[in-house]
Amino acid sequence: MKLLDLFLVASMPVLKVLVLTALGLFLALDRVDVLGENARKQLNTIIFFVFNPALVSSNLSKAITLETVILMRFMPLNILATFVIGSALGWLLIKITRPPQRLKGLVLGCCAAGNLGNLPLIIIPAVCKEKGSPFGAPNICYTYGMTYASLSLAIGAIFLWSYVYNIVRISSSKVSIIVNSDELTSRVDSIGTTSELHQGNCSSTLIPPNHIGSASPNHAYKSALPFAKYNGTKKGSILEKIKHCLRMFSNKINLKKLFAPSIIGAVVGFIIGMVPQLRNIMIGSGAPLNVVHNSASLLGDVALPTVTLIMGGNLLKGLKSSGTLLSLILGIIAVRYIALPLLGIVIVRSATHFGLVHSDPLYQFVLLLQYALPPAINIGTMTQLFGAGESECSVIMLWTYALASVSLTLWSTFFMWLVV
Repeated sequence: MKLLDLFLVASMPVLKVLVLTALGLFLALDRVDVLGENARKQLNTIIFFVFNPALVSSNLSKAITLETVILMRFMPLNILATFVIGSALGWLLIKITRPPQRLKGLVLGCCAAGNLGNLPLIIIPAVCKEKGSPFGAPNICYTYGMTYASLSLAIGAIFLWSYVYNIVRISSSKVSIIVNSDELTSRVDSIGTTSELHQGNCSSTLIPPNHIGSASPNHAYKSALPFAKYNGTKKGSILEKIKHCLRMFSNKINLKKLFAPSIIGAVVGFIIGMVPQLRNIMIGSGAPLNVVHNSASLLGDVALPTVTLIMGGNLLKGLKSSGTLLSLILGIIAVRYIALPLLGIVIVRSATHFGLVHSDPLYQFVLLLQYALPPAINIGTMTQLFGAGESECSVIMLWTYALASVSLTLWSTFFMWLVV
């Protein structure tokens, strides 16, 4: 495959994302007002509870079997490595650039989660169908390529909605705590100012001077009560401490928030794919309940275009404001397009050397490609849900996807040369 052909293949999916982003930006304009702020929030809720779970469950149930689990056993570890290494690099980026609290979850998410969904589903089949493809016969390449890409989408969604989702959720909750504490401080200051005005106008004090001395020891005793309670708990048995810790953990952790609907969809898809009886009933053209799987696939196909439209609508607010730092965008680009691909080459080649990855060049190409992808579009869904950095997310997505056509082309060319 020539370099120009490879450039066109790698650019097409990225250009589609940019076209849909521009359309979402146009629909969000005040003159058009089709995709306003309220419409984006309501549509984002439908994506979160309906479209994304359908996308994950339909692809996972179709792609995963006992044979594919054995054959592609390294892929979950490889995707986990992209998230862990990306998170570590994102943490370093936060330490260097020092963004505001509301953007920390966004930075970690953009560095950790790549677009393991629609981009591999478009790039890999296109590479297989091109003349002169280094991966053999087009039909065989397409069959295995779609299996690899579908499993990449499903596993990536599991890590995205179990790991990145909770990072963004916790980061946004810290922002709300800071905002609430600031509001409380301002209220206390206003109350203190009001009380001082009243004291200036009144000639008598509320507490007589002879009662101040008697009130101070009682107040000191009450102030010491929490410390006395803490010391008593500290002297208790180990079993009581464990019960206390478990009680605090159960009060702080909300399992409904911890497990996103997409995780439930992944569990359902995994069960359907791994249990032969359920798979025969639901998967395949002759299956009795194939209409259920087709309906889920139809809903899932809507998810990615709709998320892209919402991202374009949020971009309008991002272009009007200057909240996103240039250093932050450059840092995310450096992490996703330079550091991660280089580390991915070391990991995949080492795994191949030790026999953890089989010798199929297409499979190795997919593993390497997972390190060179732009940030996941569904990060925009998370920021929209929690209201933390949605406009900045759109600006980051704009620049990262604008550079993705060049970056993906160069890395895809090098990866093909490396594995063939």
